[in-house]
Amino acid sequence: MECRAGAIWDEGYLAYDFGDHPMSPVRLDLTVRLARELGVLERLQVSPPRAAGTEQLLTVHDAAYLDAVRAASDDPSYQGFGLGTDDDPVFPGMYDASALIAGGSAQAAHLVWGGEVEHAVNIAGGLHHAMRGHAAGFCIFNDAVLAITELLAAGAERVAYVDIDVHHGDGVQAAFYDDPRVLTVSLHQDPRTLFPGTGLPGDVGRGDAEGTAVNVALPPGTTDAGWLRAFDAVVPGAVRAFRPEVLVSQCGCDTHHEDPLANLQLTVDGQRAAIARMHALAHDVAGGKWLAFGGGGYGVLRCVPRTWTHLLAEATGAAVAADAAVPPGWTSYLRGRGVTGALPDRMGEGPLAEVVPWVPGGEGWLDGAIGATRRAVFPLLGLDPDDPRD
Repeated sequence: MECRAGAIWDEGYLAYDFGDHPMSPVRLDLTVRLARELGVLERLQVSPPRAAGTEQLLTVHDAAYLDAVRAASDDPSYQGFGLGTDDDPVFPGMYDASALIAGGSAQAAHLVWGGEVEHAVNIAGGLHHAMRGHAAGFCIFNDAVLAITELLAAGAERVAYVDIDVHHGDGVQAAFYDDPRVLTVSLHQDPRTLFPGTGLPGDVGRGDAEGTAVNVALPPGTTDAGWLRAFDAVVPGAVRAFRPEVLVSQCGCDTHHEDPLANLQLTVDGQRAAIARMHALAHDVAGGKWLAFGGGGYGVLRCVPRTWTHLLAEATGAAVAADAAVPPGWTSYLRGRGVTGALPDRMGEGPLAEVVPWVPGGEGWLDGAIGATRRAVFPLLGLDPDDPRD
């Protein structure tokens, strides 16, 4: 099914650069180069980002924090508000680079809400750890929160946010924990084993928003089949019950088995399947309105470019086959830059394992985690936690 899809992209995004750091902008550059080589980029309406202005950013961040980011942009010794740490070292132009990404995500939101496109992708976005008053986890401004805030201001009454990054989407959950208009769903490695240490099944929202935070805490070592079983058992039911007008997805790919910062074991094929599920869900429950961001992902050569190229292609409705060859031009570019290690030759990694549906009473950490989430939040959404059809 062909879809009208847009992407927000400009090489200005590459200025979001912490230096010698896992969050390397090369992952964005290599994704766009791969998508261009495969003909994906030409099927997208590509727009350059516009930086978020101060008034926009003040809807999601404190004025004192914005001042701190400005100060850090000019002072390499700056420390405070989560800045100047190993996770979030300061760099020249930090404010402008961060505002450009945030503005790009807000722009994507308006393209979708205004009907100019059905789906919009900002691969530089998904900086989901930034809090209202401080930086965290490689994230300076929370573009996902800004995009959702702009959707609400534009008239959306219910927005669903699904986060598949290996780390809990804590900044987005925190921003909307009391807001019944926003459903936040996060599938992540168990917080007892990984940063940021939040996102347990009992975190379900507060007050009138009780039932609008959904957290699936997956055991280290979870593979494609187990991860997709968890997704299928929780996400479609929760999102359908919420009846959103827009689906927002954070598509971090640090769940990959080669990712250096976490311990899940997904393949590019599993991640591709997850993205396809979210695309289908957007058409099923949100009239096709789908806004997708990048996020984490630190396998900058073998994982991120392939997975996010699949994301861009999926948004167009013309998926790239998993067995498609990686274009020789892309490989030659890397070799020309001195890369000597093994590079992928196909857009996937092999056959996707069979996904066995979840049933109540399953044994083991994974099925126990699925059951814990369903018991905690499904009754609050009017669903039966023990009925696999919900």
